[in-house]
Amino acid sequence: MIPAGLNTGGFVGLAQNISILLLGSTALTGAINFCFNIPLFILSWKSISHKFFVKTVLSLIIQSTALSFLPVLSEPILPDPLSNAIFAAVIGGFGIGLCLLSGGCAGGLDILGVYFSKKAPDISVGKISYIINFFVLGWSAFLFSLPSAMYSLIFIVIMYFVSDKVHYQNINIMALIITRNPEVKKAIMEQTHRGVTCWDGSGAYTGRETEILLSVINRYEVGTVKKIVKDIDPHALLLISAINPVLGNIEKRLTD
Repeated sequence: MIPAGLNTGGFVGLAQNISILLLGSTALTGAINFCFNIPLFILSWKSISHKFFVKTVLSLIIQSTALSFLPVLSEPILPDPLSNAIFAAVIGGFGIGLCLLSGGCAGGLDILGVYFSKKAPDISVGKISYIINFFVLGWSAFLFSLPSAMYSLIFIVIMYFVSDKVHYQNINIMALIITRNPEVKKAIMEQTHRGVTCWDGSGAYTGRETEILLSVINRYEVGTVKKIVKDIDPHALLLISAINPVLGNIEKRLTD
């Protein structure tokens, strides 16, 4: 992206522009991006979860180190800006998707998105992204050129499309559990902080009484529910199915 004169958008893109203004190069991009994320780290520790915080900090340390020490090529890898934007977007989107799939994030806008989804449901990460990238790409058009900013916009759109395909953050999962152990529903509520609907049932063949549990979780919580069922009642029947959309009173989460 940098040899092609393109901007990555978001907080990294903002750090890229500031570094160019200060030094005439992108050498400080990693350090400036890390500084931008410090108050967001504090926000994630206090308002989201400690596990999310640790994974996001690890992601940002690796990002900042790579941005600071990997050499920047003097010439673009591919001959035209569009090819560079598309190829970079596929790689970047895959990386962002892996971060989210692991229960962390790549920092910046994702942290704000998780926070506002809890505090102000009307404000989404998409709306925040539009505002920040409008400013960043407008500044990029001034520093470089209008075509450069337009290619950067193509990069951003493709990158987030790819990341959505990798981590499916908006897909809800229905977990249906048939068990005879009452501890299963308690563990699900305590470890995932999700509600559980339960009703009494019985085996048609055995006639034994059993409990049927239903909980709507997100993709990141599937592993937790599987472990709970396996540890508490390995003989239980667990059915998992993707459902979308889900309407009603359910908390949208980007993380576990």
